[in-house]
Amino acid sequence: MNLLGIDTGGTFTDLVYYDGNTIRTHKVLSSPDAPERAILQGIHDMQIPLDERLHVIHGSTVATNAVLEGKGVTTAYITNRGFKDVLSIGRQARKELYNLTPKPVAPPVPADYCLETGGRLDANADVLEPLTNEDLNQLANDIDRLRPEAVAINLLFSYLDASFEEQIEQALAGKVFVSRSSKILPVYREYERGITTWLNAYVGPLMQGYLRCLQDKLGKARLSIMRSSGQTCEAEQAGEEAVHLLLSGPAGGLAAAKYLSTQLQTAKLLTFDMGGTSTDVAMFDGAIELTGNGRISGYPVGVPMVNIHTIGAGGGSIAYVDEGGLLQVGPESAGAAPGPACYGQGGARATVTDANLVLGRIPSSIRFGESMTVDSDAAVQAISRLTEQLDIDSIKETALGIIRIANEHMAQALRVISVERGIDPREFTLAAFGGAGGLHVCELADQLDMRRALVPDSAGVLSAWGMLVAQPGRFLTRTVGQRLEAMSDDAVNDIVQVLYEEGEEKLRREGHTAAQLSREAVLELCYQGQAHTLKVAWEDVETCRRHFAGMHRERYGHELQSPIELVNIRIGIRRVDTLSLPVSAPVIEQTGEQRGQNEYLFRQAMSPGKPVTGPISICDAGSTIWLAPGWTAARDAAGHLLLNKTTN
Repeated sequence: MNLLGIDTGGTFTDLVYYDGNTIRTHKVLSSPDAPERAILQGIHDMQIPLDERLHVIHGSTVATNAVLEGKGVTTAYITNRGFKDVLSIGRQARKELYNLTPKPVAPPVPADYCLETGGRLDANADVLEPLTNEDLNQLANDIDRLRPEAVAINLLFSYLDASFEEQIEQALAGKVFVSRSSKILPVYREYERGITTWLNAYVGPLMQGYLRCLQDKLGKARLSIMRSSGQTCEAEQAGEEAVHLLLSGPAGGLAAAKYLSTQLQTAKLLTFDMGGTSTDVAMFDGAIELTGNGRISGYPVGVPMVNIHTIGAGGGSIAYVDEGGLLQVGPESAGAAPGPACYGQGGARATVTDANLVLGRIPSSIRFGESMTVDSDAAVQAISRLTEQLDIDSIKETALGIIRIANEHMAQALRVISVERGIDPREFTLAAFGGAGGLHVCELADQLDMRRALVPDSAGVLSAWGMLVAQPGRFLTRTVGQRLEAMSDDAVNDIVQVLYEEGEEKLRREGHTAAQLSREAVLELCYQGQAHTLKVAWEDVETCRRHFAGMHRERYGHELQSPIELVNIRIGIRRVDTLSLPVSAPVIEQTGEQRGQNEYLFRQAMSPGKPVTGPISICDAGSTIWLAPGWTAARDAAGHLLLNKTTN
């Protein structure tokens, strides 16, 4: 099949097309009000036939934006009697510990839409209160009265016995979109489980509607969606489990990093994905790191997600002077419309992209998205207004200040996922991608005292490129909550096998056979009384006990004599096919041109293995790389730029 990877970002929509022989890439401005419009525009521009041979793999921001902007559907929340305020109370953690008058925060679900019913279990799955026909009739009447678009069901201890939740789901079937916790996240901790189930209901109908609309417009083409775990699934299932799509786009970048790690034989990467609106940073050390403790817009998300730290810093981040007269950058972004001033679409406020253009790091003769020319005069005017407000003489000094502030924000994000976790970034290679990543990679590496960096081929569209190499799969989790010593190997294997069968069934419905799948199981363990777990690959009970003790000693410096608790069992199952992709573009004979004190050249014009010394800008179809003084760059046979620090 022909493959098309699509990543919808806040500013640009990226497309990477593979026809079995060659790769083509393209960028178009995003259309946030109707994301499918930009996708179809890109497909039209690339003249891709919409037929049964085309397989589209899409990273979508529809679910993410709905949560961030508070624009999900009206949702009712069903739980046991006495527990309707759990989502509002949460963990009672204060964002501002010493603020005595914090701003009130609206509850996730309004009180009128929080419904209570029977069907309560205890911690041993014994029935404390039955679920009666009267309860079911009352819920149906309440739903008819409130008329929500979705319902989230979260009963106590439903991960031990899902029958009560299933009865409620059946009673409401056909009335509304139903999300139940025993299907979405069958684990302990009712608050996190409840929020995750609510988020799935909150964005599910939106995601289903968007995917149906997109599938209709794609005609006979097959549509798959990138999940937050770095795996893909068919569009039909994606709409039912929309909470798994909250990091859909950024997960594509990590899937690409995994592929690059194998191709370049580089196990340790700090990834830095800078787009127009935000920057995502992550650590890759031989495998994609997942977390079950992710957050979005302040809400905990318990499903497996790539462990990414995101900040509001991108090429479109707006620079301004605050009330104290200090220069600030972001997190507000100019977005796709009107975009930075240099886009020539009416934007008047200075952005990071405008600053790079004024400094000559972005050549004025290049095109954004392969078709949009840059307006240098508009960028100069936007920076000049800030220069006047700051009462300084040089607009280049202002532009440099914007870059330095943005760099500090991003360097701090990289420290969060490395230094603050006890990891030395100097042992890693800084891999930069996204349309703006290459403009900042050298200076960020300098700030972290890193001497190696990488700007992959097709860096400007790498998340879309990652969609092509991502593999179909699922991660499933079950809470056990038993002492490890009380569990036999057979007892653990029985649970693992049930999860494997559930995952295989989901993948069989997408056309994958058991022979094509690989499987792995992990135990989440802690000492009894601890709140945080360590993940240990499942072999047998005794081996896992020893490995956990060693991991705890390595992580925390000591062991305890307390019993070890088996909290959760997590399995991963995925298709194991490996796709080998060619270089996206051949070497071309172009020399670039002189512009002021800075010159630039085209990446494809670089001879493989022959280093180029900074300062110089290196351009390709989707991004620009600023090679700072003291750095060299060499293009390898696959088109990747390998950067090295040459001076102290």
